[in-house]
Amino acid sequence: MEDCGEPHLDAKSKVTNQLVDFQWKLGMAVSSDSCRSLKYPYVAVLLKVMDHSGQVKNKSFEMTIPQFQNFYRQFKEIAAVIETV
Repeated sequence: MEDCGEPHLDAKSKVTNQLVDFQWKLGMAVSSDSCRSLKYPYVAVLLKVMDHSGQVKNKSFEMTIPQFQNFYRQFKEIAAVIETV
């Protein structure tokens, strides 16, 4: 069997975290300490994740527009697979 380097879950695998909330917003970086005019669009993402003990933690990160578009495509692919299960 060929290994693609991707993790495989089987019936014995346990999911240790659960996505509770997903929020995103579009932003525009207009300046920084080193650059007066950036005009750099980005997507800020906030995830709320619950661990196995029930504790909810916030995880935040930013992505460029192309990164977010790829992220979105991957979620659509996941949803399509889940619908077939």
